[in-house]
Amino acid sequence: MRALPREEKFRLGDQVLRSARSITANIAEGYGRFHYLDNSKFCSMARGSCYETLDHLITAQDEGMLTAEMLLVGREKFEHTKRLLNGYMRYLKRTATSPNP
Repeated sequence: MRALPREEKFRLGDQVLRSARSITANIAEGYGRFHYLDNSKFCSMARGSCYETLDHLITAQDEGMLTAEMLLVGREKFEHTKRLLNGYMRYLKRTATSPNP
């Protein structure tokens, strides 16, 4: 997060980076488990990390470290990611409960 003041790059900036990276890491770990329940659980954790990232961005904007425009971009990415995750989780549930051919 280049927009953050120097002293915050290692605090809030690190938290944003970690929570954002956690989203894809949880999706990958859940996929690697090859079981619907595990995959769904890790997708749920990824969605939590998505909300955590948004919260950090809101905090940065509230504290004057992020412009309203930058937060808007973050919110748009959040909404897109959330929709994709929710769709994937619905797919997992549907395929796990459908009878085998």
